[in-house]
Amino acid sequence: MNDITIRAVKGIWTVRAGGAVLAETEHALELTEGDNTPIVFFPRGDIAMMFLEPSITRTPSAMLGEAAFFSVQTKSELIQDVAWSHETPGNAAAEIAGHLAFDRDRVTVEEI
Repeated sequence: MNDITIRAVKGIWTVRAGGAVLAETEHALELTEGDNTPIVFFPRGDIAMMFLEPSITRTPSAMLGEAAFFSVQTKSELIQDVAWSHETPGNAAAEIAGHLAFDRDRVTVEEI
């Protein structure tokens, strides 16, 4: 079992796809699970949810709780299952409830 650490990250963080800013926040959280690459989570209130479409995709996680996925519709394409949230995370990750993370290989996630 991997240890989970969650910490607030400083700065302004953004998510961009297809020329649109999907999220901008000063309240990002960084989740690290064991030796895995850290994941930045954005508060739902700082995300332009109008660009996101709920997906039927779900994945289980014993530590984080089930992940529910979202797709992003840009002007030119649908980026399938590019964001996810753990709406009812386990106790070790309770802080990420109400937050979403984005696949950094398919959208731009960066500190500005």
